[in-house]
Amino acid sequence: MGVLLCSLLVLALVCQSHSSDSSLHRFKRYQEGPQSGPSDCTRGIQPPVVMANSHNFSLDVRMPGVSPTTSDSYLCVAVPVPTSRDAYIVDFVPHASMDTAHHMLLYGCRTPVSTTGYWDCGSAQGTCEDDGAIMYAWARNAPPTKLPRDVGFKVGGKSKITYFVLQIHYGDISAFRDHHKDCSGLTLRMTSKPQPFIAGMYLMMSVDTVIPPGSRVTNADIACEYDSYPMYPFAFRTHTHRLGQVVSGYRIRDGKWTLIGRQSPQLPQAFYAATQGVDVRYGDTIASRCVFTGEGRTSKTYIGGTSNDEMCNFYIMYYMDNKHADPFMDCMQDGSKELFRHIPSEANVPIPVSPDNMMTMMHSGHHATGHQDDMTLLEPKRAEEEILDQGYHLEEVMDWPENPLQLGQVSGLALDSDNNLVIFQRGDHQWGVNSFDNQARYQQRSLGPIQQSTILVIDPVKGNVLKASGRNIFYLPHGITTDAHNNYWVTDVALHQVFKVGNKGKDKPLVVLGEAFEPGSDKEHFCKPTDVAVDTMTGNVYISDGYCNARVLKFSPEGKYLSHWGAGSSDRRRRLPFRIPHSLAFLPDRRELCVADRENGRIQCFVAESGEFVKEIKKEEFGEEVFAIAYTPAHGGLIYAVNGESPYGRSAPLSGFVINYSSKEILDTYSPDSQEFKMPHDIVVNKDGAVFVGDAASDSVIKFTSEKAEHRSVKKGGIEVQEIEETETFVQTNLKPVHTVSFHVAVASQQKPPEVLTQEHHHAPESPPPPKSQQQQTHEEDKQKVKTIAKQSARGVSPAVISTLLLIPVVVVISIGLFIRWRKSRMYGDGCEVKLEPNSAGGILGKLRGKAAGSLNLGNFFATHKGYSRQGFDRLSTEGSDQEKDDEDATDSENEEYSAPPPPVPSSTS
Repeated sequence: MGVLLCSLLVLALVCQSHSSDSSLHRFKRYQEGPQSGPSDCTRGIQPPVVMANSHNFSLDVRMPGVSPTTSDSYLCVAVPVPTSRDAYIVDFVPHASMDTAHHMLLYGCRTPVSTTGYWDCGSAQGTCEDDGAIMYAWARNAPPTKLPRDVGFKVGGKSKITYFVLQIHYGDISAFRDHHKDCSGLTLRMTSKPQPFIAGMYLMMSVDTVIPPGSRVTNADIACEYDSYPMYPFAFRTHTHRLGQVVSGYRIRDGKWTLIGRQSPQLPQAFYAATQGVDVRYGDTIASRCVFTGEGRTSKTYIGGTSNDEMCNFYIMYYMDNKHADPFMDCMQDGSKELFRHIPSEANVPIPVSPDNMMTMMHSGHHATGHQDDMTLLEPKRAEEEILDQGYHLEEVMDWPENPLQLGQVSGLALDSDNNLVIFQRGDHQWGVNSFDNQARYQQRSLGPIQQSTILVIDPVKGNVLKASGRNIFYLPHGITTDAHNNYWVTDVALHQVFKVGNKGKDKPLVVLGEAFEPGSDKEHFCKPTDVAVDTMTGNVYISDGYCNARVLKFSPEGKYLSHWGAGSSDRRRRLPFRIPHSLAFLPDRRELCVADRENGRIQCFVAESGEFVKEIKKEEFGEEVFAIAYTPAHGGLIYAVNGESPYGRSAPLSGFVINYSSKEILDTYSPDSQEFKMPHDIVVNKDGAVFVGDAASDSVIKFTSEKAEHRSVKKGGIEVQEIEETETFVQTNLKPVHTVSFHVAVASQQKPPEVLTQEHHHAPESPPPPKSQQQQTHEEDKQKVKTIAKQSARGVSPAVISTLLLIPVVVVISIGLFIRWRKSRMYGDGCEVKLEPNSAGGILGKLRGKAAGSLNLGNFFATHKGYSRQGFDRLSTEGSDQEKDDEDATDSENEEYSAPPPPVPSSTS
């Protein structure tokens, strides 16, 4: 038996090994090209592509056994990306020593200079024929740094990166006196799973700083206004040559300077963790200062690429949402003296560097700033959003409100500062097919304004009316929100106006926007405006306009027009306008405004200050209509939405949705039990997590709350059953005995049909419980019975059963081996394509440009400026090379600096 078992195990392992080998042989171009040369270091290196599972794999990128003959040699080798589909690099593992390699860089591009063997890339031909994006860098035994979770560098697919180019600078070749061959390089750990966030790089660089000889302090100041989508810095890196003392980077918002990172450039120039919680948004200013000393110099020092020149670079590694990630941004503008008068004093204080600091940094990756003592990079702001308890679900509160509310068509909902519910309703007025003519003019003015109270403040717990107002003002109410002072901002589609109404019971509006009963599309007119949102920090007002106009307008708190914008799109080639922007939600923690674009069945979010498009959420579950949205910052940001019936016959079931803002995942779907949604028109969620939905067709407001699944009442097979947790109590049933031992003592709840449970928990007559001592005795007897059954079962096992049990693992192992072989044969296509998952999204890590025309080539830049030497830039396309060899007094900053980071108007109304 033992011999058979061992034979089968060996057979399974051989099958799996054969499968791996046959798959890897398909990766021909790389194996038969750069890696094919014989050397004394290639033996023992793992195959170029190793699959961990169907999604994850690793790629080895190494020099094919080279032996440089001159110092300051720059050698390159190209390796194809092993898939034509989207893939993401999530980790880099370097295999190099500073005794051999001065530094190494990994570029991503579509067309490398060569695809066969290695070449001298220190000459004019460089690394890539097209734009080369620097994706990784290593120097001076810098430790590896993993990227944050859910962040990756996108390659393959639509990223325009089909090749990796590894460049290694061999500075001092004394290590090659024995003519040995070098296989330095790195391992890329990759996945085909789309990453929610895409990494990018923001480069701040001084281009014209001059350091006078003998000067004690010279500052190089850089500053630019940020004008792109929100980015979230998670790491930073500094770079100067010998004269740099300290480099600092800041975000400036509303005059306040917030540190992104500060470090001595004389320490190993790795990427360090940025200040936690700092984001950069439209309108912010990013600023950086490099502090130099000219002591010891006898002539002016310019910005350049040699060891006698200087550089002032501050790198920000960031992540952005994958739908609008910008892979590379830069800033090369001098900062004004007025701006930098307010820079924090810490930016002017050099960070002392001792030999102990240097050794500690190189071996542990720690840095000496005190407040940051490890290389752990910040995770995307997703820790708390993972999510809601697994049992989270919204259910209708059946007994709310305690007393029926007398409502007309419920058009809008809001919350005041006391967490009370505010209802905007139409009383005895209704929006029907005869309410408007073809020019959107209201046809029922003779009815006069609504005489009932249209604004009701409701106790969210019991549903009682606390306050009522809004008589004789409105004709057809629609949207409502509150500002920081509990004033009501409302829209009226009949009046084509927007009002600010006080909450003191006085019905005279404080602000009126638009002209009564006059539709229009200019700055002074609206056409059936639908909703209002208020920025409680600035007081700015945002209006969705509306049924006729496809736009969002922005006003000051006093009602002064500021700006407006239309729809955005994640696909710039197909810019779809709004089709009834119906509901607004302001996101205070993100400074964004989201719009329920009703007839397009989507949610779009924008930078509130600028109107710049951020993201779009569109789901099949929405159908063709999204009526209303609400937002809460809880759990990392949740969007609550309700859909509606489509007039075109493609409706999805009417439901409420809870959506993760970042991942766009639907976390929960809910609907009422006591009735059906007819036209869920607006939605709000309060501080306690209670959700209120106003239904315009049923003239009602429905309240939902969440409970854990094991405590809530559910329906099974049409019978209401109260779910209970398992206990260590036997419940007698009429089922036949089961001659197997359960690992859980409580098996009745799993075995008993729903009918039995229902009778027991809802209809069984109450009987007095047995005495406590009797309960304990019965419980002990039950336990003893279980033990007895187990012992009897063990004694009754035959040798045949034992043999069968031993064969089961063997069959499983063989099955696994065959399955792996089958999977890998499917995943590797002809040539070098790895067939991975088709679904992916995102952008590509920052393009620190290569040597190709049109790219950011610092060598060409410096060569065109008087006094700058081009020496070194022919070899490296960014930052230049400190040409000196590693002298005894040389610091790490003198090495080439890189380190690894981690509208048609629809017929429907209301």
